[in-house]
Amino acid sequence: MSILDTDRTLPTNRMIFEVRRDMALIQRFRQNPDQVMEEYGLSAKEKEAVKALDLLTLQQMGAHPYFLPQLTRLFHGSADNHNASAALEAFYRSIVARERAGGRNG
Repeated sequence: MSILDTDRTLPTNRMIFEVRRDMALIQRFRQNPDQVMEEYGLSAKEKEAVKALDLLTLQQMGAHPYFLPQLTRLFHGSADNHNASAALEAFYRSIVARERAGGRNG
């Protein structure tokens, strides 16, 4: 998957773009992600993938590659941003490790 596979109409893309830039939205998302996802019109499959941090599924649905690590930071924060951070570990487990395993779930 590449940036060329991005679905510009995917509600997840707009949500991540806007939420990551607005501290009030970040706080609302962290307190009640279901409500924020509903406001942005995410499908049931998108909501499930976001809550599970299933980045590979989101990528396959057309999520912008830049936004995928941004999503892990919404859940895990970015203050502790280094190679062993919780956000990076979540990204690694959901994308890198699964792609290395042939894209299998797990």
